Amino acid sequence: MKKITLSLLVLALVSFSIIITGLTDAERKMAADHLTKTHERLISTIDGLTDEQLNFKATPESWSIAECVEHLTISENMFNGMLQGALKTPANTALRDSVTMPDEQLIDMISSRAQKVKTPEPFEPSGKFGSHEETLETFIAKRKEHIEYVNTTEDDLRHHYGKLPFATIDGLQIILFMSGHTERHVQQMEEVMAHDDFPEEGEDDDN
Repeated sequence: MKKITLSLLVLALVSFSIIITGLTDAERKMAADHLTKTHERLISTIDGLTDEQLNFKATPESWSIAECVEHLTISENMFNGMLQGALKTPANTALRDSVTMPDEQLIDMISSRAQKVKTPEPFEPSGKFGSHEETLETFIAKRKEHIEYVNTTEDDLRHHYGKLPFATIDGLQIILFMSGHTERHVQQMEEVMAHDDFPEEGEDDDN
């Protein structure tokens, strides 16, 4: 009887550890939905834009819409590298208290255009992916990989960590930061499109 009780206790503890590690269904859905929403926002925002519209700059120093897309494509890969780096170390529940920023606050902060920041050189657009079409295809492919990863991973993302200049964030928050970053630059694209000198549709047609 004691052996049976002990076996049941061990099974219960193992089951409990499985439940508390990895992502919850709610976390998984929240992250996948946000990734999908910001992806769709980007695609719908630039859909149908002409080459002249894509390459219009409000000032010589500002980015065009095409450059924003390239920046997002670079960032998608960079954030993936950050996530892979976080996953190289074992999951550590003891470091959980170092994550002090809630998910919603993190997303709101990176999505907001209220405070502008200088983009580090590795994230600056330089034409590295080729044409705008090739750049967008690269972004779409990587974003689909990230959505599939969130939907299927068994990684304990809440107990792997990455460092930002202002905070320690967990693995899932790296993904949410990346998604919120997409929203930030879609808003930037909308600012470009709202400029008084933004080309009218069809201005670069041959006719």
